[in-house]
Amino acid sequence: MDAALKASGRASDSVILTAVSKTQPWERILPVLAAGQRRFGENRVQEAMERWEGQRDKWPGLELRLIGPLQSNKASDAVGFFDVIETIDRDKITRAIADEIQKQGRSPELLIQVNIGDEDQKAGVSPVEADAFIATARGYGLTISGLMCIPPVDGPRGPYFALLKKIADRNGIANLSMGMSDDFETAIAFGSTEVRVGSAIFGTR
Repeated sequence: MDAALKASGRASDSVILTAVSKTQPWERILPVLAAGQRRFGENRVQEAMERWEGQRDKWPGLELRLIGPLQSNKASDAVGFFDVIETIDRDKITRAIADEIQKQGRSPELLIQVNIGDEDQKAGVSPVEADAFIATARGYGLTISGLMCIPPVDGPRGPYFALLKKIADRNGIANLSMGMSDDFETAIAFGSTEVRVGSAIFGTR
């Protein structure tokens, strides 16, 4: 990350690292915590709650981010438990989160997931619908701090990262969650502010 930031002429603190701890056993997570990492990404609400319940007191500054798909019936738990929700991608979820924020008086940071390659098998709002969806979410009173994407595995990633940044810029959104173990250097070069790294930290599952 430091090398990629230096090569891009960006400040050393302009990108944050989320360690993707989903499905990892605790014995792999503990050394990463002990090394000072405090930001972790989880895919499933229930699994994350079981894994991390009671750990906040032991590890001050712990930040938990939901980076997997969210079902509307889990919106209450997600709002109550996570510090950041990165995967808002449809109207039903948006309304459920808005209702829970008002009900609980707790406001996690919110990102919209964009299906940047318009792939049938991936979640996220289509790039051509992103502007309207961002406006809808804001219309529900939500503060959208960023956009997240997972580009297609084949071919260069740069054009997809560039497209996400273009969508963010024209909507006044500063944060971009893009880049994983095999492409975070490219993502940093295209303006990422958060990289989500799993296997490069924990090893393959």
